[in-house]
Amino acid sequence: MFSSVDTIWVLLGAILVFFMQAGFAMVETGFTRAKNAGNIIMKNLMDFCIGSVAFWVLGFGIMFGADISGIIGKVDFLVRGNYDSTFPTYAFLIFQTVFCATAATIVSGAMAERTKFISYCLYSLIISLLVYPISGHWIWGGGWLAQRGFHDFAGSTAVHMVGGLAAMVGASILGPRIGKYDANGRVQAIPGHSLTLGALGVFILWFAWFGFNGGSTVSATGDEILVSMSAIIFNTNLAAATATTVTMIITWLRYGKPDISMTLNGALGGLVAITAGCDAVSPAGAFFIGLISAFILVYGIEFIDQKLRIDDPVGAIGVHGLCGAAGTIMTGLFALNGGLFYGGGSAMVTTQMIGVAAVAVWTCVTMGIVFYALKATIGLRVTRDEELEGLDIREHALISSYADFMPLSASPVSFTSPPRSAHSEDTTPLAAAKNMLGEHPKMSKVEIYTNPKKVDALKEALNGVGITGLTVTVVTGCGAQRSKREFYRGAELKMTLLPQVRVETVVCKVPVRYVIDAAKSVLHTGSTGDGKIFVYDVENVIRVSTGEEGFDALQYDYDKAVGDGSEPPMKSAT
Repeated sequence: MFSSVDTIWVLLGAILVFFMQAGFAMVETGFTRAKNAGNIIMKNLMDFCIGSVAFWVLGFGIMFGADISGIIGKVDFLVRGNYDSTFPTYAFLIFQTVFCATAATIVSGAMAERTKFISYCLYSLIISLLVYPISGHWIWGGGWLAQRGFHDFAGSTAVHMVGGLAAMVGASILGPRIGKYDANGRVQAIPGHSLTLGALGVFILWFAWFGFNGGSTVSATGDEILVSMSAIIFNTNLAAATATTVTMIITWLRYGKPDISMTLNGALGGLVAITAGCDAVSPAGAFFIGLISAFILVYGIEFIDQKLRIDDPVGAIGVHGLCGAAGTIMTGLFALNGGLFYGGGSAMVTTQMIGVAAVAVWTCVTMGIVFYALKATIGLRVTRDEELEGLDIREHALISSYADFMPLSASPVSFTSPPRSAHSEDTTPLAAAKNMLGEHPKMSKVEIYTNPKKVDALKEALNGVGITGLTVTVVTGCGAQRSKREFYRGAELKMTLLPQVRVETVVCKVPVRYVIDAAKSVLHTGSTGDGKIFVYDVENVIRVSTGEEGFDALQYDYDKAVGDGSEPPMKSAT
């Protein structure tokens, strides 16, 4: 006989874990740029949909079918076996399906803004079909790690570390986004377009995590289970709150101000870390797991970003990979029954470390094969032009995820002109212009109007001819041709005003023709909507800080800026 209470509890847990997809979508969208928002949403949607079908067709049987040599479950095609407990088979199937989808969707954020959509869909299919179910069988399906006593209650390793390490392998093979690292390998921040969305995603994930961990009891019957369930949910919240607070303090001390995005990551890191042992530790243990995970998160993300130079826009590797592994190992330290700190000796923590290492090797090897195979066949990364313009328009023909409101969040561009010594011949565009135009060249203002998705490519092109000072403004408008025909859901858009950017610069030593030709080289497609360039005479320019006027106010002291080997400021005069 089925238990109504148990069945409802398992189904409620499944519903809450499904809602985590919305949380991941908001975190990843908020922490990336507006021009890729639609692509992020689409990948999160398809993670769940592709994963649901793949897990039903093959994955569930591999994970929970009868054990074969401790390695893999007996294949149960389309789940025709009986897995009834105090709740029906289908309740258990949907509960495990949403866990599988969670592991798959973690990778989306780390590989954001530069991955081919078709390649990502194929990755999602493979991880849901084979990679996650096999290591999951070792832990939850009666495999060799379960037989050794490996403890991962709700999936710090089985779900989160698998997703986090898959993200690390994928992001490493994919390479960093354009503009993430300068010519000297130094990190350049690429802010996401909406911390508000990111924060909303974190709150959704925190809320849904109570179903992720609490629902993993798969029972709500009896006093002992009720006490355990209550402790699990309390420990989950305490670890997350502790990790968030400590992350805030760490960033406050390290950066001079409390960092918002890192603190949001801290909350997720604490949730991931406590997931393995939330049923086995005391509140004190949960507190220390949260505290330690905060340090692992901050320093881990910095190490991945600055030393390994793996570009992870949302911090998925640190949150899920590092904190997942650390939380699983810390369960062997803080578990009330068998933990090292509670007189249990080293047996449990050794088993935890073996499990983490085994799953890490399995994930890295298999996902490395998958991503290299995709790269060698259909390709893994979009083209440079596609990345600069944004995946929304190139991968989905989406004008903007924000309709008539277009937030602007562009990539940084380093000053690329090489340093020169006093004895070397000066062949830079600045020097060429000076020799050609004399000591007091004419000053001109160049004003460029174009599509917001072209701003990254335009910045790089202008920088290439010596332009290092720009003003970029988000505007709306349309030209004499009104606007090119664009469609949404098959219907033609009747927009009078379209999102545009206005890029302005005042030049003197750099010839206006250089600027025009550079702009045309990246903006021209031959289609309506390429934009317009306006050129004006400038009567005078005053540099407020020094009182210099005219040519002197615009002159750029190149030698002074690069003489010590440092990078010149982005907003220097041209």
